[in-house]
Amino acid sequence: MADGNEQQPIIVKRVKRGGHGGHHGGAWKVAFADFMTAMMAFFMVMWLVGQKPEVREAVGGYFRDPGKYQREGAAGVLKGSASVIPRVSSDVGLKSAQADSPKGPSDVERKTMNSAAKRIAHELEKQEAFQRLKKNVKMQMTSEGLRIILNESENSPAFFEPGSAKLLQKSAVILITIARELGQLNNRISIEGHTDANYAGRKGYTNWELSTDRANSARQLMEVSGLSPDQIREVRGYADRFPMIMDKPSDARNRRVTLLVLYQSSESTYDQLEVGADLMAEIEAEG
Repeated sequence: MADGNEQQPIIVKRVKRGGHGGHHGGAWKVAFADFMTAMMAFFMVMWLVGQKPEVREAVGGYFRDPGKYQREGAAGVLKGSASVIPRVSSDVGLKSAQADSPKGPSDVERKTMNSAAKRIAHELEKQEAFQRLKKNVKMQMTSEGLRIILNESENSPAFFEPGSAKLLQKSAVILITIARELGQLNNRISIEGHTDANYAGRKGYTNWELSTDRANSARQLMEVSGLSPDQIREVRGYADRFPMIMDKPSDARNRRVTLLVLYQSSESTYDQLEVGADLMAEIEAEG
């Protein structure tokens, strides 16, 4: 017989109630964050689709080369000018932005460049050819300097004969006027040639040759029209690799010659060539 004073063990039953545990986990937060990221990307794409080509080019240019896209952006100079089109250039052999890199242009240099742009616009307004080609001439102030874009038209040639680097005589006055004004500056100039994706080329003569030859033709005319040869920093041909209208590589406006009048601070950055290790010597040493 059990002792009456012996205590009985106390048994506690814990009942797990279902139905609410899932809400306290973290998996749904990850899924929700992914959903919001996807929605943001979707609405960004939808917004870009509805924008002008120049806006899409500016956004695309930022993601292609964010290091060179300064916060101040760029402002158009000519009436009706598009938004900034950031310069796309090869950084091979150039120093990356470092703490000791040159500072941006001074206020005085900005004002001087802006005044030059206004003089160019004023002189172009006097030209009959410019009245016909207003939509084909654009100027923007960028972080690197003054950018002047001369683009072709869909219906008829604006500056060059189709598939050729020969300048049209009726349009040459545009380059001559620009050269006279730029020749009064001490700034150096980079000249770029671009094509669209339509030109099939001929044997031994592709978009690379065409874009380079057009940029060089512009240089030759400008040098005999008031621009000093010492002001030429470089002449480049990009073929159809960097269209101005990104979603329409065959658009005629992608056929263009661009003049970039560099700030002095930008010039010094261009001139700072990076000296890398002699890999050939290292490989030879390794045997």
